[in-house]
Amino acid sequence: MKNKKEKIFLSGDHAGFKIKEKVKPWLEKKGYIIKDFGPFKQTKKDDYPDYVIPMAKAVAKTKNSRGIIIAGSGQGEVIAANRIHGVRTVLYYGCPSPSRILKLSRAHNNSNVLSMGEFFMNEREMKKAITIWLKAPFSEKPRHKRRLRKLERLSK
Repeated sequence: MKNKKEKIFLSGDHAGFKIKEKVKPWLEKKGYIIKDFGPFKQTKKDDYPDYVIPMAKAVAKTKNSRGIIIAGSGQGEVIAANRIHGVRTVLYYGCPSPSRILKLSRAHNNSNVLSMGEFFMNEREMKKAITIWLKAPFSEKPRHKRRLRKLERLSK
């Protein structure tokens, strides 16, 4: 990541709460500006749209920002976040080559929200994924810009 002043918005659900609470100070130590949209306590009665939708709206309207979702599966959260115009959320569960898939999500799709599932990844794996994703740039190649413009235009 070039700009350490980048804002990172966090959200998730009760299943990802403990890891989210560990990721938050870790990112702050690295110099990122963090805003947590919740949950703020671990309760099984929470509903992820209450946290993910406001987080996604903040990403969509805030320049130089990205979002990170830490939940149980991360799947419903991706669906929720991608309902917000201007948000491009990717789901990552880990793989033998995390660098390649995470870099491609940025280079080809300029993803601005990363969702991960605590059911499938541990804290160390998530921190590694976050580091790779935050450092990966958008390629700026004409074909990728063209595709993103189409997404924006066709999703209005």
